Amino acid sequence: MKQLVYYIDKGNNHFEAFYEYMATDVGVDEFYARQLCTYFIMRGTQFELISNEMQEDVEVLVLKEIGRNLPGEDEQNFRGRGIHIEFRSPNERENYRLLSRIPCETHFDVIRYLLKDVVDVPLIGQMVVASTEIDEDRGVYVMYVTELKVG
Repeated sequence: MKQLVYYIDKGNNHFEAFYEYMATDVGVDEFYARQLCTYFIMRGTQFELISNEMQEDVEVLVLKEIGRNLPGEDEQNFRGRGIHIEFRSPNERENYRLLSRIPCETHFDVIRYLLKDVVDVPLIGQMVVASTEIDEDRGVYVMYVTELKVG
């Protein structure tokens, strides 16, 4: 893997190159973590991942534009502060309530969470993953989680 390229599906089989990362700029672990996120936030706009492809040494992520990103409760910018995951309610009526935050040593630590359907949320316990995103604007991974119903 040498490159990760985001494209936006503009319809009618038209795809527009949107953003790219070179393997020399970010590690393979970050390439994989990004590919596992269902949503991508950049420049105040929310995108949904609709296709994850490979073309030789290039990782291709195809996005669909959803619209303006609505900010959640207690958002912080993590640029230059390391790798972090936020756990939030997926409920817009609750303003995407912040449940917990954790720092991570590597993107491989993030991948461990992104691969799961049920995760341990600090100080809360096990919760079901509803969706995941990389918020490029704030430099943070976000996991939207709901209660684990047993029985």
